[in-house]
Amino acid sequence: MTDDVVYLDYAATSALRPEAVTEAVVRYLRDVGATPGRAGHRRAVEAGRIVLRCRRALAALFNIPGDPGRVTLHLNATHALNAALFGLLRPGDRVVRTEYDHNAVRRPVLALSQRGVQAVVIEGDAHGGISMFEVEHALKGARLLVIPHANNVIGNVLPVADLAERAHAAGALVLVDAAQSAGHLPVDVQRMGIDLLAFTGHKGLLGPQGTGGLWIREGIELPPTYFGGTGGDSDSPDMPALLPDRLEAGSMNGPGIAGLLAGVEWLLERGMDAVARHEYGLRTRLWNALDEIPGVRMHSPAGLDLAGIVTITIDGIDSSEAALRLDREFGVLVRAGQHCAPESHEILGTGATGALRFSIGWATTDAEIGRAAAAVRHLAETKAGARG
Repeated sequence: MTDDVVYLDYAATSALRPEAVTEAVVRYLRDVGATPGRAGHRRAVEAGRIVLRCRRALAALFNIPGDPGRVTLHLNATHALNAALFGLLRPGDRVVRTEYDHNAVRRPVLALSQRGVQAVVIEGDAHGGISMFEVEHALKGARLLVIPHANNVIGNVLPVADLAERAHAAGALVLVDAAQSAGHLPVDVQRMGIDLLAFTGHKGLLGPQGTGGLWIREGIELPPTYFGGTGGDSDSPDMPALLPDRLEAGSMNGPGIAGLLAGVEWLLERGMDAVARHEYGLRTRLWNALDEIPGVRMHSPAGLDLAGIVTITIDGIDSSEAALRLDREFGVLVRAGQHCAPESHEILGTGATGALRFSIGWATTDAEIGRAAAAVRHLAETKAGARG
């Protein structure tokens, strides 16, 4: 698309991607085209090389040690989280999660609780914090702590390293949902004490939809959650014992993985610190500009340790109506509603109404931030004038 729009919905999908990503997908379809691991001819071998390069690039981005084969590739973070949760938890186990979770965690944990897993939910607050006292109490006897690195509604970043230290002291593993942080914020699995990392490819990692993955620390073994062909050990009725094949049944998304590789390489070349500084600076400017507008209620906190998300409501205007008008009248594309995270909205008091989320990405510019803020000001002032 070449429309003159301001795209501020990166928390849903990076609809704008570096040209290298598009070129990589086209090149794969044109020059490779084969399925990784499904033959020994040159095109299949090249497909396999691309997959291996993608695992290695992801390992470099997340500072993953050892075997890149422990970076298993899936369709998205939801599939990765399901693989981890259903692979780890058994009836009688205790899992601890937070109210900041996306439905990709909330719903599978509910399904597991209906099968005998004990689920404990840590309360959040409107400023994005949690009680460490409550965390330590909840972790007693826990098998797993699952936490979002960054919340997708208000953008708060949880103290993963601190939480992981407490979880490990209690004997629990740590599964981090990095759907909203991977590619936006530095993620270091060693420094942060992460045992399992779930991520999606189509958001901050700049890849196509249908890509994502799960990294599993050495020493943790997961049973497969789905079964089928892997290209090897075809005579065995069982899934292969070794990763990544054990968790990767079925044909892989070769073109998508090629695009994901290009996106991750772009991030590595630019540097995650630089990406995070760019997005945080624009996020701060947007927050400040919106906070000055009468009738705008800020739901995302100000300050440090935040992802590039600013969520608001406008007095007297339904969030869905506001999003539609921003699109049609001003070419500003955002997302309204509950953002697949209803518990976060209950914390904010927006459970019934939803809210308007602006999310920043790699291609966002200072001029776009100004244009978005001006559009919101027009909506708020027009509504105030109508009420007056």
